[in-house]
Amino acid sequence: MKKMLSLALAGVMALSLMACSAQNGGDSSENTSSPSSSQSSEETQNNETPESVTITSLNANKEAAELEVPYDPQRIAILDMASLDILDALGVGDRVVGTASTSLEYLQDYINDDIANLGTIKEADLEAVMACEPDVIFIGGRLASSYDALSEIAPVVYLATDTELGVVESARQNATTIASMFGLEDKVDELMADFDARIAALSEFAAGKTAIVGLVTSGSYNVLGNDGRCSMIGREIGFENIGVDANIDTSTHGNEASFEFIVEKAPDYIFVMDRDAAIGTDGAKLAQKIMENELVMGTDAYKNGNIVYLAHPAVWYTAEGGITALDLMLQDLESELLG
Repeated sequence: MKKMLSLALAGVMALSLMACSAQNGGDSSENTSSPSSSQSSEETQNNETPESVTITSLNANKEAAELEVPYDPQRIAILDMASLDILDALGVGDRVVGTASTSLEYLQDYINDDIANLGTIKEADLEAVMACEPDVIFIGGRLASSYDALSEIAPVVYLATDTELGVVESARQNATTIASMFGLEDKVDELMADFDARIAALSEFAAGKTAIVGLVTSGSYNVLGNDGRCSMIGREIGFENIGVDANIDTSTHGNEASFEFIVEKAPDYIFVMDRDAAIGTDGAKLAQKIMENELVMGTDAYKNGNIVYLAHPAVWYTAEGGITALDLMLQDLESELLG
């Protein structure tokens, strides 16, 4: 009886040892080649940060071209306020090591002793740009002639507003281009979420109404078409811009118009952008003093309170195409037109 009991116990112990061995062997196999570790390895490989990305920007001839730029650049030189506006909205403004001077209030945090002064948006200080050792340089149309010289220092991202496309879509495209350099594309839709609805509300108001759009400079009123500055008023908002022939180039500073011309055209609305205020011209008359003369005060537009002075002229003149700029531009129109 004792012999049978001993044999039974020996059999149980043998089975236990085999089970432990199988369990330990299984754990070892799982640790060396588990699905989770394999997946983690693949994810690590797929999520490797690229050294550079290829974007589309303009070249020295103002033509769209592919450009290789560093991915997630750490040192950024700014010579275009719309681009600085977008970088600021995306939350990467801390990468800015040098910028052109600007009077824009909402970008004054970038004008300080810790950020190099690189000149103006019309004339870059090439030595200062080189000294700040940028990974990438942003410019606008005013510096197209300096594209090649700046490209000797670092890749030059040259973005602009396409009036055919419209200010809103241009801002969206340019913001997406810039965001792609930092892997922040998902932020663009969030930042621009309400612009289409705001444009639609203004368009509903503008339907069937005529306007003359222009800027005041050096004591005169220059009319603007739908091919440059303030084009959003006629092209996207939808006022019928009766100030100029569609085939006349007004993209720079417009075409000087007499006040008799305004009386003759008899627009429902007159839009005024004060260029002198935008660029801080010393001793310049305020736009309102220039516009509100005897002739203009005789028009229905004046009598009906329909002369709209754009409250943020520096934004319209120097930052069109930025995200915060677009918000302020729409505010200028909404406050005067929608109440």
